[in-house]
Amino acid sequence: MINTKTAIAALLLAATPVSALWAQDTAEGTAAEAAPMMDVTADTVLATVNGTDITLGHVIATRGALPEQYQALPDNILFEGILEQLVQQTLLAQAAGEISRRTQLEIENETRSLTASEKLQELTATAVTEEALQKLYDETYANAEAETEYNASHILVDTKEKAQELIAKLNEGADFAELAKENSTGPSAPGGGSLGWFSKGMMVEPFETAVIALEPGQVAQEPVQTQFGWHVIKLNEVREKAAPPLSEVAEELVQKLQDDAIEAALKTLEEGASIERADLSTIDPSVLRQDDLLQ
Repeated sequence: MINTKTAIAALLLAATPVSALWAQDTAEGTAAEAAPMMDVTADTVLATVNGTDITLGHVIATRGALPEQYQALPDNILFEGILEQLVQQTLLAQAAGEISRRTQLEIENETRSLTASEKLQELTATAVTEEALQKLYDETYANAEAETEYNASHILVDTKEKAQELIAKLNEGADFAELAKENSTGPSAPGGGSLGWFSKGMMVEPFETAVIALEPGQVAQEPVQTQFGWHVIKLNEVREKAAPPLSEVAEELVQKLQDDAIEAALKTLEEGASIERADLSTIDPSVLRQDDLLQ
């Protein structure tokens, strides 16, 4: 199927050099402005091709689907270019006669997609209100229990014995960061073993449990083994993570409101619909590539 955006763009560029599109003839512009303007509606007919009407609505809808750089062209150039393109498309469509099976299916898919998109826009527009946004923010952040964050460092080694040896040195006053730089096999070694800030669920067990059990400034007296090796762990700081301002998380909350509205609407529609699905296990998925079925 011909890509309308591409076709119209090609027509506009072929008809007039880009630089000339912005340099309109002053006399013509003055004359056009002086001409009386008629009252129009979406049904106003702009051209009739062998009995088929092309309306202002067709032109407006086509413009709305164009890339932004073409929508920015002067209206008179764009108006004439789109109308000419629609005239040409109508001529070609009439000359084509009976449309192919592939084209018919593409038309059905495009119609379905456009109609569904319109419904989605309606759902998402009504779902997002100031009240709904504030309520979701309060539930998610403002009224939620404060989240504890931990700042810890570790030294990763291959054996328990090596980890115990390092713990003994730390108890004797050795600097944790220096020992990490000299002995750790983990990627945090160059930074003195620092893991930065993290919350519950971000670290593997039993590493996380060991961190939570410590007091700030304390080093775990027993090495902790994970799938990565043996860890010598130090808890540096603990803090309560403050709720972010609404402005900072508004975008994600709007998205959730929209997603929830769509999910709820689809659930309601599916529950009230009669849907029969074929058993796809009996169909070879490779048929997706059999374009010859559309002939």
